[in-house]
Amino acid sequence: MEVEGSSKKMIATQEEMVEARVPIPYRDQCAHLLIPLNKCRQAEFYLPWKCENERHSYEKCEYELVMERMLQMQKIREEQAQLKHQHGAVPLVPKTANI
Repeated sequence: MEVEGSSKKMIATQEEMVEARVPIPYRDQCAHLLIPLNKCRQAEFYLPWKCENERHSYEKCEYELVMERMLQMQKIREEQAQLKHQHGAVPLVPKTANI
């Protein structure tokens, strides 16, 4: 499954995420790493020094997604600033016929 605006693809299917009881806010492109992490956490009674490799992989994936979104937003801001300089100030709220 392809996610619009992201270079990462969805690896885990909806069925896998439902079966693994992944909360909806965590069903992103890194969910395929969260599923084995949560299984490891349950098997190891959530001991903080266990499952370090799985946790690191998941956190790295999430970090990469955040950085990708930040770069996309920076490009959007630069494009808007460039348009603003070319065409003058672009109003945030367009004027309607009643104003």
